Amino acid sequence: MTSALRKHLVMALGIATLLAAEMGTAVAQPAGPSPAEQLRRDTAAIHALGVSGVQARVVASGGREAVATSGSADLDTGRPVRSDGYFRMASTSKTLVATVVLQLEAEGRLSLDDTVDHWLPGVVRGNGNDGTRITIRQLLQHTSGIHDDLPGYTTPEEYYQQRYDVYGPEQLVARAMAHAPDFPPGGGWAYSNTGYVLLGTIIQKATGQPAHQEIDDRILRPVGLNQTRWGGTSPTLPRPHAKAYQLFGPGSVVDVTDQIPVDYENLSFVTTTRDENTFFRALLAGRLLPTRQLAEMKQTVPVSAEVQLLWPGGRYGLGLAERPLNCGGTYWSHEGGDGGYITLNGVTDDGSRSAVVSMSEARGDTLEHILAQENAASALIDHALCAGGSNTP
Repeated sequence: MTSALRKHLVMALGIATLLAAEMGTAVAQPAGPSPAEQLRRDTAAIHALGVSGVQARVVASGGREAVATSGSADLDTGRPVRSDGYFRMASTSKTLVATVVLQLEAEGRLSLDDTVDHWLPGVVRGNGNDGTRITIRQLLQHTSGIHDDLPGYTTPEEYYQQRYDVYGPEQLVARAMAHAPDFPPGGGWAYSNTGYVLLGTIIQKATGQPAHQEIDDRILRPVGLNQTRWGGTSPTLPRPHAKAYQLFGPGSVVDVTDQIPVDYENLSFVTTTRDENTFFRALLAGRLLPTRQLAEMKQTVPVSAEVQLLWPGGRYGLGLAERPLNCGGTYWSHEGGDGGYITLNGVTDDGSRSAVVSMSEARGDTLEHILAQENAASALIDHALCAGGSNTP
């Protein structure tokens, strides 16, 4: 695994160790903090680790909201973080892509069992790669075996050199085809961004429109996600937004806000905590997919042993991850991280309660820092979703 890929996996997937459940006793215990106070404490705890800026939003049953912020949106000026700030959606956009694919299946315009070669003849081939054996379902679930080799930066110098580079889908797929598959199709699980590059191209073949346009027509406008938009090859974000920082090592915190996302055609979306909550609640409440397709999306497989270290108990469906909750049951999510913005999210199975926390600094220089940041953010999601009591079905 390349260092760039390892960085992307850590950033995109996150590393989480949920808090152990406390057993009740017959002795009366003092009342805990209110959900709003707990959210403030959790955002402050993330900031206290050294993360420059944090914003979080929890939506409870009936639409009641709690928001909290901590830290600074600009380390030079010290201006405070805003609760309505934009950030890059990054790999959370994979759930948007997956939703459109499942909508197309519901309309009979494609099948999850279609092969990649059926839609993109000859694109996946060479070095043991064979698009005639890989299905759309396997691309969605990261079980295709396609090796990931996306460009990425691991030093400040690489960031400044690469931040405005533009890669077309053909270039990104060609990088993957230079490698042998990680395993035969369906024979394992490995996170593959390249698989979602291919899915975006399949959407365009099936509809005649780019994937980002289908996402806008089918999801953003119908659900009213007015603060979620495709950025294309623009290296900037709408205002307001916190600046994004990357910690490369002691004394090396770099403003990495300006950059062009590598997979700009599929993952160049910006959003807000309000819109991200709205999207996941609409999805899990059945507003975007028919019952059968939503059930397909929630059919999960175990993630790889390596990612199990990052996601204890985690499983992956079709563009949607399942994680255990401290209070019982599970929640659904898709974390995203790139360009200094790291976002964790979660929604209960019925879509009634959701939470999003966006951090504007990636402390990815050491495993200790990565674990501390991701554990604290995961604890925030767990506290927020468990505030209503047990989530066991």
